[in-house]
Amino acid sequence: MTVLSLLAASTTSAPTRLEPLQLFLDADIVVQLVIIGLLLASIWVWTLIVGFTLRLRNLRTKSAQFEEDFWENDDVEALLDARRRKDNPSARVAAAGVTELRRSHKAGLKDTAAARERVALAMEGQVAQEADTLAERLGFLATTGSVAPFVGLFGTVWGIMNSFFQIGQQQNSSLAVVAPGISEALFATAIGLFAAIPAVIAYNRFSGKITSYEANLQRFADKVQAWISREMEST
Repeated sequence: MTVLSLLAASTTSAPTRLEPLQLFLDADIVVQLVIIGLLLASIWVWTLIVGFTLRLRNLRTKSAQFEEDFWENDDVEALLDARRRKDNPSARVAAAGVTELRRSHKAGLKDTAAARERVALAMEGQVAQEADTLAERLGFLATTGSVAPFVGLFGTVWGIMNSFFQIGQQQNSSLAVVAPGISEALFATAIGLFAAIPAVIAYNRFSGKITSYEANLQRFADKVQAWISREMEST
């Protein structure tokens, strides 16, 4: 009766499902460090995703508002003051063209075609710079998406090596000896994928959004360039 009671107790105490926290606590110190690093990377990935989404939405709103004001306002000088340029890509693009126009007038506008080309180059360069500034924020997403699975795999390999070491120490190759260590090891790979998958999806999605936003800025730059060209002809 006592033996039956012990068997029943051991059966009821056995886990019926995976417990990630317990897997982490039972893992080797190296595997724990790998998991902690991947979890921190995952937290930073989601922070970047939320932050970049809000920032891009804000920039689109500001740019749309500025472009509307630009075509409705006759006082371009006031519209392009330092305050309006701050954190507004469309304002900086327009300012690049207008600034180049001022320089051409100051130097004496002798070659209109060359001045137009300089204005176009200045605005195109500013558009590219705005896109590059936005893309810099995606570097960590790309790195995490490509590296995190291999970091998790390193934790898995280390955990499996540790499991084989335990087999040698205990001289017992039963599943009860091997399974816990392998479970802990595979948990590292799962965390690596947990960090990498959102990073890859977000990077691809945001890259497309940046390309679309750059195209919008370029269309606005072309319109400003046409306006500047007309201003040159009227002077």
